[in-house]
Amino acid sequence: MEFVAIATELVFGFFALFLLTKILGKTQITQITTFDFISALVLGELVGNAVYDVKMGVEKILFTVVIWGMLIYLLEFITQKWRRTRGILEGAPSMVIHKGKIIRDQLKKNKLDMNQLQHLLRAKGAFSIREVEYAVLETDGTISVLKKSEFDKPTRSDLNILSSPATIPYTIIIDGEVVSENLKEAGFDEKWLQQQLLAYSVEDAKDVFYAEWDQNNGLFVQKY
Repeated sequence: MEFVAIATELVFGFFALFLLTKILGKTQITQITTFDFISALVLGELVGNAVYDVKMGVEKILFTVVIWGMLIYLLEFITQKWRRTRGILEGAPSMVIHKGKIIRDQLKKNKLDMNQLQHLLRAKGAFSIREVEYAVLETDGTISVLKKSEFDKPTRSDLNILSSPATIPYTIIIDGEVVSENLKEAGFDEKWLQQQLLAYSVEDAKDVFYAEWDQNNGLFVQKY
């Protein structure tokens, strides 16, 4: 009888969750905001714990799903009805790169460091900061990228133009600190770096927020 009860509650919980996600919309599946992600986890935990709790019955599972669903629906209704509440309840996108320049204040505000930013950009096919004209950190933690015109489509092959071999850029300086292992892997030393920085009117690497080097385009430097 215990297994029959578990099976009954599990089947009921399955259809209750399915119906609730249909009512609440696709945001519970795509997890557009951080809260959507948390609410989906909590909802699953509520049903999962209820199924294996011998003191819980179908009526309590129904009560739990309905109450939690109503709270989520109420929140969605508020954000749709009153636009000004969206920034507080859902968050807002943040411009982290503007006209090719990294916005340090936005990185700090969103607790995002340069390594994390580079990871997000590479996931969008931008292996170099210099390729990016605009980058927006979305509310779900992903990033949207608009590349500079020379790096965007159409590609060289589309125009039948000879292309040079692809190269991976090396991050040389982050937050005023020289990344020695990358500098060495690129085939240079700090003496070479100091000479290159002088061309940008920089005497000390501590004055550089970000710098990278690749074989095709040379050194890219952004000062504080």
